[in-house]
Amino acid sequence: MISFSNPTVTVLVICFAASLAAFVVAAVFRAITVLSPSADGPGPEDLPAAGNDGSPYQPPSVLPAIPPPLPTGKVPVGHYRKLDLIWMGFIALMFAFLSLGNASVAADKTDIVISANGLLQSIGFQLFITTLTIAMVVWRVNPVAWLGLRWPGWRWVLLIAPVSVLTMWFLSAGLFLSGYMELMKSLGVESTQDSVKLLQQTKDPLVLTLMAVAAVLVAPICEEIVFRGYLYPAAKRFAGPWVAGGATALIFAAAHGALAPLLPLFVFGALLVLAYELTGSLWAPMAMHFCFNGATVAIQLAVRLSGIEIPDNL
Repeated sequence: MISFSNPTVTVLVICFAASLAAFVVAAVFRAITVLSPSADGPGPEDLPAAGNDGSPYQPPSVLPAIPPPLPTGKVPVGHYRKLDLIWMGFIALMFAFLSLGNASVAADKTDIVISANGLLQSIGFQLFITTLTIAMVVWRVNPVAWLGLRWPGWRWVLLIAPVSVLTMWFLSAGLFLSGYMELMKSLGVESTQDSVKLLQQTKDPLVLTLMAVAAVLVAPICEEIVFRGYLYPAAKRFAGPWVAGGATALIFAAAHGALAPLLPLFVFGALLVLAYELTGSLWAPMAMHFCFNGATVAIQLAVRLSGIEIPDNL
């Protein structure tokens, strides 16, 4: 049962609701604007009369309709239809249900107890959602064109990925120095994600291996296809790039089911969207996600092997 007395659950509900509200308002506004007469362009009265400014311009007797401006960025949206609104809502609802449920369970336990079977179920769920999402799109557009997989500038990931990791590390350091983690502790919220604590605490080699595989391989592929490859451009088609980017980044952060990493994950989600728009290829956010998660797993494993004790407030 979901307990709204838990601050994590309350904040996550607000995040999912705010994302939905922002999308609906932006989508309705865009629909009204596109369908209104003013969206068809300036009328004859808005154009200068012939000869008034000495120019040879002669306004046509019937002005052609000017289409609304195309969305900015390199991520195409032309193959998305109103049918996608159903699948978008289903994805958001599923992640909201799971994250709120996990947050409620986490509030009632003191130790991290995640079995190999639980990790396999989590991996299976991500693969299932990703497969259905791909099936929703591939009959309309070639997957290579859809995700920009034939990217001539793929070598840029060698710079983009490590820079994004350094950016997130600097952000985390800034939040720590600003007292953000202390604020989380004062709210009774764990400052470390369950997945990270699992890497730190588990003694089961199978659980440790599955956790590493889920973080380094499954998440960068599945989450990027679902959130950046599908959810963002579909939302962009109806609500525009800015609202779509912010809303999907917030859903991405809230879907992890924890309050302390919500802000840095939102920033990371926004960076992933930005990389996708600037490159037009999902290879860029995938590489960033892989590098960030891989660095996190590598650091945690190195700490375990070295026997270093990590303070509770980190």
